Amino acid sequence: MGRALRPAPFLMYSRRILGLFALLYAALLPVNIRAQAKPPATPAPDASQSLQKGLSLAKSGHCAEALPLLKKSSARVEDKSLKRDAGLAGVRCALFTDQPEAVTEFLRSLNRDFPRDPEVLYVSVHAYSDLSTRAAQELARFAPNSYPALELNAESLELQGKWDDAAKEYQQILRQNPDLPGIHFRMGRLLLSKPNPPADVGAQARKEFEQELKIDPSNAEAEFILGELARQDQQWDEAVKHFSRATQLDAGFGDALLGLGASLIATKKFAEAVPPLEAAVKLQPTNPVAHYNLATAYSRSGKKAEADKEFAIHRQMTQKEPPAQEKPQENPN
Repeated sequence: MGRALRPAPFLMYSRRILGLFALLYAALLPVNIRAQAKPPATPAPDASQSLQKGLSLAKSGHCAEALPLLKKSSARVEDKSLKRDAGLAGVRCALFTDQPEAVTEFLRSLNRDFPRDPEVLYVSVHAYSDLSTRAAQELARFAPNSYPALELNAESLELQGKWDDAAKEYQQILRQNPDLPGIHFRMGRLLLSKPNPPADVGAQARKEFEQELKIDPSNAEAEFILGELARQDQQWDEAVKHFSRATQLDAGFGDALLGLGASLIATKKFAEAVPPLEAAVKLQPTNPVAHYNLATAYSRSGKKAEADKEFAIHRQMTQKEPPAQEKPQENPN
């Protein structure tokens, strides 16, 4: 018998390759079938439709259901009117459901996107007032004898003009916390605010502000008021010292810079008055007093062109203001 014929080598390799392709196809086939059988993804609902639904729920009193839709969809909507209405509805619903964080979130968005809208500003006033009232109620409920509660009560009494009652609250705070920052400052301010103050009120207030600075040397406002008290008494060197200290503590304190410049002018230190007054004018460009004092400092230090410019600005500002009211003449008839 003859030898059996062996297949050609290239046929053997072809069969092996075909076999590998068959195995690979078999492995991929179920995946392809599953991919083809998978249903198409459901398109996301339109943000405007979700927002409209949230508005409808809010208007019908279903705030708990409306809030998630109003929160989620407002950022993705281009329609300004719809976005504004949703934000206003969101504020009202968040207040109704007692969600202060959501209230502030909606207010931030509204004031960013509609900063001069009258209704947005109106709602903002009432919303922040409501949040303030709620926080005060919580403070009075959970910590009625704490110094923040006493301080809040004292501030309320001040607003009502009940100066002596407010002073008692501040004194009680100091008995509990003698080194608490801010309380001596408030006592001094209260003394200066009282109608018909005693003759020595300035001396009493000065002691309070000085005591405040011993507790809190960084209180720029206390330094400023001490400067003002010294300026009123024409104690110019003392005024310069306190105003200078206030401006060092707070470089953006325009009134302190103005007080410093005016006090330096009073002591005829005109060149020294220029830098603080220039800074005051930059901070308070619509203040005619700042321009007048700077013009005076320029004029007395030999800067005529700069002085003329500032005097012109001062004249322009004061001419726009209505003239001082004169006593009406009696009708002879």
